Amino acid sequence: MWLFVFFDLPVTTKKERKSATRFRKSLLTDGFNMMQFSVYNRHCASKESAEVHTKRVEKFMPEKGHISILAVTDKQYGNIVNVWGKKSKPLQEGPRQLEMF
Repeated sequence: MWLFVFFDLPVTTKKERKSATRFRKSLLTDGFNMMQFSVYNRHCASKESAEVHTKRVEKFMPEKGHISILAVTDKQYGNIVNVWGKKSKPLQEGPRQLEMF
């Protein structure tokens, strides 16, 4: 499974900026990768793992702002379409799923 975290946090005051930075750093510490400035994703080995990380993100939530968390399967994630400009670097490829049989 893949978890996506989308957020819109206020950054008007110094306190809000510090809170938003703490939230982003918490996502990185929990294994998320930044796709865009306010869009992060993470691979989870199972639905249970995705639920654990969803609860962690909820605990990271600052006082103000809005976050959305979306879980998709590996198959759904495989249908993603990414387009880069001529001078942009492609995203790093995600982990490959291990097949036993």
